[in-house]
Amino acid sequence: MSNDVLGEVLGLDGEERYDYFLSQAAEEREIWILVNSESRFLKIVSDDGDVEYLPVWPASAFASEYASGGDELTPRSISLPDFFRKWVPGLTKDGLDVGVFPGLDKTVWITEPEELKRDLQDVMSAF
Repeated sequence: MSNDVLGEVLGLDGEERYDYFLSQAAEEREIWILVNSESRFLKIVSDDGDVEYLPVWPASAFASEYASGGDELTPRSISLPDFFRKWVPGLTKDGLDVGVFPGLDKTVWITEPEELKRDLQDVMSAF
């Protein structure tokens, strides 16, 4: 992915990034998370502790860009069948939301795992 495309997509507002995420993830049949050297996934907690979420991206390049200059985080893909079957129930049980495609402006679309699953399935049914 070129830097121009990367910057252009990262510059979209939260709702536009959410729509981009849905179409890309549905097409590629995978999403991306960040993990540390111990294979623990990145979880973000709001300053006031009210919101905890798993950030996800539509491609490795976006996750890498987010992680650049920070902790030793590496992008890891999750197939949509695995996400639907294992991650959605696990995140729901743990009370974790999903932060879809954090942007350069630090905005993120936060949704419940089941809602993201439904949105992705709706987009995939259109293919």
